[in-house]
Amino acid sequence: MANPEKIKKISVAKGIWWVEIANANLRVLCGCPMDSVKHLTKRGLIFQTEKAGVPCEAGPNAVLLSDRMLQNGDFANLSEFPVLQMLYKQGLIIPNHPNNTGQKPLLIGTAEQVNAQLHYIYRGNYGLISEEEICDAGMEVEQARQWMRLKLRFAFGSIRQSRDFLDTCVVGEEAVPLRNGVMISRLAANCYEFSYEGERVTIDLNLPEGEHYESAYPLGFQCLSREYFSIIHAGEGDGWDVNRPSMSSILMFQGKIYLIDAGPNLFYNLSSLGIDVNEIEGIFQTHAHDDHFAGITTLMRAGQKIKFYAAPLVRATVAKKMAALMAVEEEWFEEFFDVQDLQEGEWSDLDGLEVKPLFSPHPVESTVFLFRTLWDDGYRSYAHFADLVSLDVLQGMIEEDDHKPGIKRAEFERIKENYLLPVNLKKLDIGGGMIHGMAKDFKQDKSDRILLSHLARPLTPAEKEIGSSAPHGMVDNLIIGQSDFARRSAFSFLQSALPSIPLHSVRMLLNNPVVDFNPGIILLKEGEIPQSIYLVLTGAVEKIRTSDNVFSRLTIGTLVGELPALNNVPARFTYSTACFVRALRLPVALYRELVRRHELGEVIAHTREDRDYLESTYLFSEGLTPHLLIRIVMAMRTRHFNAGETITYEDHTYLNLIRSGRVARISGGREFEILEAGSHFGEEWSVFNTPPMFRLIAKGPVECSQIPAHLLQNIPIVRWKLRDLYTRRMRQALHPTTGIGPFCWQEKHEVGLLQMDLQHQKMLEIASAILELFHCQLVAGIIERAFETLFEMTARHFQAEERLMERYGYADLAAHRRHHQLLLRQLDEYRYSVQQPEERTSESFQQFVDKWLIDHIVDEDRQYSAFLNEKGAY
Repeated sequence: MANPEKIKKISVAKGIWWVEIANANLRVLCGCPMDSVKHLTKRGLIFQTEKAGVPCEAGPNAVLLSDRMLQNGDFANLSEFPVLQMLYKQGLIIPNHPNNTGQKPLLIGTAEQVNAQLHYIYRGNYGLISEEEICDAGMEVEQARQWMRLKLRFAFGSIRQSRDFLDTCVVGEEAVPLRNGVMISRLAANCYEFSYEGERVTIDLNLPEGEHYESAYPLGFQCLSREYFSIIHAGEGDGWDVNRPSMSSILMFQGKIYLIDAGPNLFYNLSSLGIDVNEIEGIFQTHAHDDHFAGITTLMRAGQKIKFYAAPLVRATVAKKMAALMAVEEEWFEEFFDVQDLQEGEWSDLDGLEVKPLFSPHPVESTVFLFRTLWDDGYRSYAHFADLVSLDVLQGMIEEDDHKPGIKRAEFERIKENYLLPVNLKKLDIGGGMIHGMAKDFKQDKSDRILLSHLARPLTPAEKEIGSSAPHGMVDNLIIGQSDFARRSAFSFLQSALPSIPLHSVRMLLNNPVVDFNPGIILLKEGEIPQSIYLVLTGAVEKIRTSDNVFSRLTIGTLVGELPALNNVPARFTYSTACFVRALRLPVALYRELVRRHELGEVIAHTREDRDYLESTYLFSEGLTPHLLIRIVMAMRTRHFNAGETITYEDHTYLNLIRSGRVARISGGREFEILEAGSHFGEEWSVFNTPPMFRLIAKGPVECSQIPAHLLQNIPIVRWKLRDLYTRRMRQALHPTTGIGPFCWQEKHEVGLLQMDLQHQKMLEIASAILELFHCQLVAGIIERAFETLFEMTARHFQAEERLMERYGYADLAAHRRHHQLLLRQLDEYRYSVQQPEERTSESFQQFVDKWLIDHIVDEDRQYSAFLNEKGAY
C-alpha cells in the first residue's frame, strides 16, 4: 500500500492553487486574485463545519502572495476577503471561539508584497484612520470628530495595525520556515517550493501572457439597447456569493453609460452585457471594499480617462487603498481617472442627470446615491443604497457623550430619514450583520419598487413582502428612449474616420441598416474579400491571426474590413464578435466610391497599415479607439540609428517604438536588458518627466517610430502599460541584491511611512539617473534638466513631509523644516557647481548623495516616523 502524500496540491483556478500539509496544520491559498474565496468555496475547500459544537467555516490559514501586484492588467493580490474569511467565518479572531487559539492568519511572499498587503488591509479595514486625515480630505473639524467616533464604534474602540491580527513570512533568497516543520523557498519569479519531511511541491503563480484570472461564476450574454434613463442590474450578490456578481448597477442616461461601483470580474461582467470599456462615461463609487472596488483596473484600460464621481472622503479612501495595494504615490490615481468630487448631501447636475451622495455609516468612508432627472410630471428617480447598516445596529451605537465612540441620536434620525426617502426605484443592501442593512427597516418605505441585494442566499418570504430580486442583466426602464442612440454614435464615428467628407455623404452612409450580432460570429474571415464593411457601435470585436500570434480586441468605432474592401483584396485577419455587437453595415461599393470621390484612399491606406502595426504591439494592442490611433499615426515620425550608436536624449519628448533592430539598456557599463522589435524606450522623460537610469546603444541598424508623448498623456491603457513596465524595471534596478549602481534601496532606508518611502525611492532613482548621465554623450541642457527634476522632487517631498508632521503636531517640526531648507540650498549649490563638465565626477556626486540624502533619511526622518506610527500613520 502506497504511503499517503504528506503535501496535497490542488489546482483551483487560473493563477490559484491550494497546498495542504495536514500533519502541520497548514492550508495555504496560493495566489489571491479577486474572488479567490468564491473559487475555494466552489471547489469545496471552504465549507461549513462545526468546532466544539460552534458552527463555523473551514478554509485556509495562510496566503501565498504573487510576486507581482498585477498580472495582465488585473490585481494579483487581494487578500482582504481571504483574511476576513479566516478571522470571522473561521473564528480566528472571535473571542471565546474554539478556533481562536492565538494562531494568526499568515501572509507569505516577498517583502515588497507582504508590506503592500499589510498597508492595503489596514486601509480596507478602516479607510481614513484619524481626524487629521479626515479633515485633510475636506471635512470640517467637528464633523471629522463625530465621524471618527462612529468609526471607532465599528472598530470596537481602536484602530489596530494589520500586524496585530496577521503573521507574516518574508521569503527572500534562502529557504525559510513556515510552521511546524514546513519550509518554503523562492525558485524564480512567482515560483515557490514547499517542503515537508522529504516531500516537495512547486507552485507557479505566473499567468501566461494574454490570459486573465477566471470568474467564479458563469454569466450569459445579454443584448441591451442604449436607453434614455434605465438601470441595468449587473450584480445582486456579495463578496461571498459563489453564483452571482457583487452588488452593482449600470445606469444609462441619454445613451451614456455610467457604472455604480467596480466589483470583481468587471471586464467579464461588461462583456456579458455587450458593453465595451470605451463606452463608459463615468463611475459612481460608493466605497472602497473589494467587492465594490476590485474591478477598478478594468477602467484604467480605456482609451480615455473615465470620470470618477465620489464624495471627497470616498475618493481619498480609494486613492489611499490603491496606493497601498500598488505601492505607489497617492497622486498616481489621477493619472487614470478624470476625478470629479461630489459634495455629500448636495445635488449635482451632470448634463441633466442629477446625483446626490448621502452619508452611510460603514467601517470605511461610504455614501449611498440618489439619481434623478426631470420628466413630464416632475422627476424620475433611482436610489442605489450600498452599503447600509441596519437601524437596529445603528440605534445600538447611539451615544451622546462626545468622548465615547458612537453616534448622536439626531444623526441617527437624519440617516433613517435619508434611508426611507421615496423614489421610483430603490436597490438596497440587506446583507445583515454588523455592517449591512436589513430588509425589515424598509417595510414602510413608500418607493414605487424596491430591489433587495447584497446577499448570498435566496430571499425569505418576509423579505419578498418588502421587495424583490433581479436576475443579472435585468433592466428597469425609468424613461424609455425615443432617440436612436446607435445612429448618433455612428454619425460621430464616421465623422472621425472620414473627417474631410461633406455632411451629405456622411448621411448617405448613415442611411444603412444597423444590425445585431451574437457573440462568436465571424464578421470577416482571413483570406475572404469583404462583402460589407461593419462600423462597430457597441460591444467589441476580436482581431485574430494565429500564424503571427496576433490576437487583439478592437473597440467601438472600428471599421471592420475597411482596407481589404477598398483594395478588393483578401482580408489579412479574422474578425469575430467578443460579445453582442451592434454595427452599421456599409455597402462596399458605396464606401469605396465616396472614398474615391474625396481622394481619401491613400490616406486611409497609410493610416490603416500603421494602425495594424500599432495594434500588433503590446502597448497599443487593446483599448484605443480608431480615432486615437489615427491621431497617433498622423503624428508619428521615423528615426534610424546606426549599429553601435549611443541613442542620446535629444528626442526626449518622444516615445520610441522599435520597428526593426535591437537596443541595449546599459548602466554602469553593464547590460541590463535587450529591447527587441515591438519594444519601446524613452518613456522616462517623455511620459514620466524623470531622467532615465540607462544608456541606450543600438546593437545593429535600428528603425524606430517616434510618437509625440503629449498624445499619450491622457490615454489610460497606454500609461498603465508604460507605468507597469517602468515600475518593474525600476524596482529591479534599485533592488538591494539585483540592483545596479550605488544607490540601491536598502531596508535601513525605510522610515515606516509608505508615501515617504516611495518618495525617497524616487529621489534615489533620479540620483542614479544623474550618475549615469555623467557617463553619457549629452546634448545641451540635459544634465541641467535632470538636476531640475531632482530639485522639484525634493521640494515636493519636503512639503509632503512637513504637512504630515504639521497634521499630527510633531514637536520638532520647526527644526526639521530648517534642515529641509538647508538641504535645498545645498542641492541648489551643487547643481550649479556641476554645470562645468570638469566638475562632474561619479565619486563626488556619490559622496554628495550619501551625505545629503541618505544620511538625512537614516538619521533625521526615522525620528519623526516613529512618532507618526504611534498616531496610526503608516
